[in-house]
Amino acid sequence: MADKYLLRVTAGPSYDPTTHQVVAVNSHTPTYVQSPSCDASISIRIQNYRGLPHGSPSTCSYFSQPPHNHDQYSIGFTFVPRRTISGKSLVFGNDFEHPVRDRIPPGFDVAFRIVKWAIDPGLDGDVYADKPYLYGNALSSINVLNVGPKVGSKGLHNGKTNESQVEDEAIKEGGYEGGQELRECLNIPDEAAARQKWFLGGHGRLERWEWQEGRLYKADFFNPYLDFNEFALKLPGFSLKVLGYLGGEDYLRYVLKDKDTGEVLFVVVFTLLPKEQVDKEGAMTFQPRKSGTAEYAGHANKDFEPKPDDLD
Repeated sequence: MADKYLLRVTAGPSYDPTTHQVVAVNSHTPTYVQSPSCDASISIRIQNYRGLPHGSPSTCSYFSQPPHNHDQYSIGFTFVPRRTISGKSLVFGNDFEHPVRDRIPPGFDVAFRIVKWAIDPGLDGDVYADKPYLYGNALSSINVLNVGPKVGSKGLHNGKTNESQVEDEAIKEGGYEGGQELRECLNIPDEAAARQKWFLGGHGRLERWEWQEGRLYKADFFNPYLDFNEFALKLPGFSLKVLGYLGGEDYLRYVLKDKDTGEVLFVVVFTLLPKEQVDKEGAMTFQPRKSGTAEYAGHANKDFEPKPDDLD
């Protein structure tokens, strides 16, 4: 069934899809997003990518670099907060603005337990809520964190400086130009996995950290388990295909936000578009409604039911 769809990735400063732009996947050039909360540049990399824009590379050199040889995707970003945010408040993860409980496939609860155990012990959420979410604290969920210098109100210079450009070379854990010293003052471990575990350890560590106004941060979120081309979660000893259950819910949204104020820093949306209709109408005809339900030409498929061949 997956070959009937094309993947499109968009990014913007809010949940409103009209503020988004299409991301050039596997490109050398990142997508620049400016919001009231931050300046950000975002690079999306997807292994074996088949999607929009037409002619996009199927891969990039990122996936030939250890430790990313087996990863399926990466959300890499550089950002400069416009105000200081508590380390306890900044989260990264997925959310919806409408219930999805009737679309959750069998086996999801098992998959979630595996994810919490093997991938992100700090992940928390409620997929059965009226507004479902799965968030992890940014300090423990982000795989790689590099702390940079204070750049002040210059931000990313409207995307024109070298700091706004996410290079082909993968981001490394650490810090520079004052960033490493900041980590050392808080006794944050040098290694990425150790840093994630350290921030999960309590003792007020999240509260002591601040995402400082005007400081530049580089981050990378990746794993080998989520296959966006198939919309399938492939965990150790367990595989969960969700494509046949999507129906009108044909997207997955990632957000970096302040959970206490609800303020969004940026949003990235992965959307599956029916290939036949894209060929006829064009990719931007498809827009998710602000409520979160995807629709085509104004009509959501509310009566969708998965067919047997959808689950193959």
